Amino acid sequence: MSTDENIALQKIWKNVDSEIDQKSTDELNLLLVSKAKQALHKFVVINAVSVVACIAVIVWLIITSINRQHDFLLLTNNAILGAVAFVSLYYGMSIWYKLKNIKSDTSLKAWLEIRIDILSKWLNGRFQKVEYYLFPLLYILTFLSIHVYYSGSGFRELLKSEKFITEDVWGILIFTPIILAVGFRFMINTRKYYLVKLEFLKDLYERLCQLRH
Repeated sequence: MSTDENIALQKIWKNVDSEIDQKSTDELNLLLVSKAKQALHKFVVINAVSVVACIAVIVWLIITSINRQHDFLLLTNNAILGAVAFVSLYYGMSIWYKLKNIKSDTSLKAWLEIRIDILSKWLNGRFQKVEYYLFPLLYILTFLSIHVYYSGSGFRELLKSEKFITEDVWGILIFTPIILAVGFRFMINTRKYYLVKLEFLKDLYERLCQLRH
C-alpha cells in the first residue's frame, strides 16, 4: 500500500477513534477488523440466544408431546409451534455460520462486504419484519402448550373448564398486552441497534472503497 493510501487509512481510523497513534498499515487493518467485530458482536450474541431459545422450545415440545400422545389438539398446537421454532433455529444457525465461516485470509474490504451483504439481506430483505407478525401467535401457542401440560387436563377439557373461563381468561387479558408490549419493544430496540451497526459497517466499507480509487 502506498504512503498516500496509508494516510487515508489513518484518517478512516481516526473517524472511529480520534486518539489513535500513528500505526502501520497492517496494524490499522487489524484495528479496523477489531472495531468491525465489536459492531458485529451483539449480532452474534443475540442470534446465539435465539438459537438456544429455539432449541429449548423444541426440547420442551418433544417432551410434552411424548407425555400427551393422545391429546390431538395439544399435539397440533405443539406441531405448529415446533415447525416455527425449527425454521427459526435453522435460519438463526445459518446466519451465525455465514458470519463466522469466512476465510481468515480474506481482505478487509471483502471481509466487510460479505458481512454487510449477509446482514442487509437479514435486516432489509423480504422477511425483515416477519417476527412482528409471528410473535403474538408464538406467544399464544407457547402459553397454551405450557398451561395445558401443567393443568393435568386435556386441551379441549381445559378450554371448557369453569376455572379457565372464570379465572385463566382474566389472567390472559391482563398479562398478554403487557408481555406483547415488552416483546415488541425489545424487538424494535434490537432492530434499531442492528441498523445503526449495519450503517457503521457500510460507512467503513465505503471509506475503504474510496481509498482504493
